[in-house]
Amino acid sequence: MYYPNSVSLEDAQRVIAAGIDKSQETGQPENIAVVDAGGNLVAHARMDGAWIGSVDIAINKAFTSRAFDLSTKDLGANAQPGEQFFGIQMSNHGRVMTFAGGVPLQSEDRVVCAVGVSGGSGDQDQSVAEVAAQAF
Repeated sequence: MYYPNSVSLEDAQRVIAAGIDKSQETGQPENIAVVDAGGNLVAHARMDGAWIGSVDIAINKAFTSRAFDLSTKDLGANAQPGEQFFGIQMSNHGRVMTFAGGVPLQSEDRVVCAVGVSGGSGDQDQSVAEVAAQAF
């Protein structure tokens, strides 16, 4: 059953398609994942040539972004030594990602799902995630 305060498969696929288009522009194959309001995987795509090791990272970036309702890039800035969230990556059974590429997706001013991208540099992952998020 689909819950309107989350993301449908159709929405997730549209987000992923936008991310794939952006990835093809940059020439960097990516893994792109969308999770629902509970942080559970709804859809994932591994582009041809994208690293196998980035599958879990993309999914966990999306999970992290939804779990904390902020981008993983912003969380990462606060997870450095001496910062307030230092060590947070050890929480949630090690699923928390503290580098760029996870972006929360909002509906009616509240976070209802998230996208995670992995396979390129942090800047590439973030730019793909931001374009993908705009498709939501």
